[in-house]
Amino acid sequence: MPSFDIVSEIDMHEVTNAVDQAKRELGNRWDFKNVEADIELDDKRITLSSEQEFQLEQLKDMLRMAFAKRNIDTRALAEDGDSKAGKLVRQHFTLKQGIETDMAKKIVKMIKDQKMKVQASIQGDKVRVTGKKRDDLQGAIAMLKEAELDIPLQFNNFRD
Repeated sequence: MPSFDIVSEIDMHEVTNAVDQAKRELGNRWDFKNVEADIELDDKRITLSSEQEFQLEQLKDMLRMAFAKRNIDTRALAEDGDSKAGKLVRQHFTLKQGIETDMAKKIVKMIKDQKMKVQASIQGDKVRVTGKKRDDLQGAIAMLKEAELDIPLQFNNFRD
């Protein structure tokens, strides 16, 4: 029986490359000369720090542009709050991986509401969709691509 998995994953190697690219751009920008600003990556968290709020916004834009150049969906970044320490303003982002239970239930409900001839089941941090025909599975993929979800989805492990 044909099936595929719906997952939400990001390539950490590409994230590292995107952060390095944003750091290089930070070093080359004239409006950040003699300004204490930095972009740091540790495990699944990115920290932006600068002296002013507007500079922090520019750092966010630089990071998002670097993600876009590396084909990483920016919806994988979740704001984790700001903090002030001395003269620096910091903003933390966490990298979302995996599909949370609430979102998985929402995806299963969306598939069932379309009355397609496929079955969806939650398996850990992914959703497995099975059906009798390949066309039905492709219809489910097309429907999910058009849906406005706040997490990036990938479709893998397609078996015939």
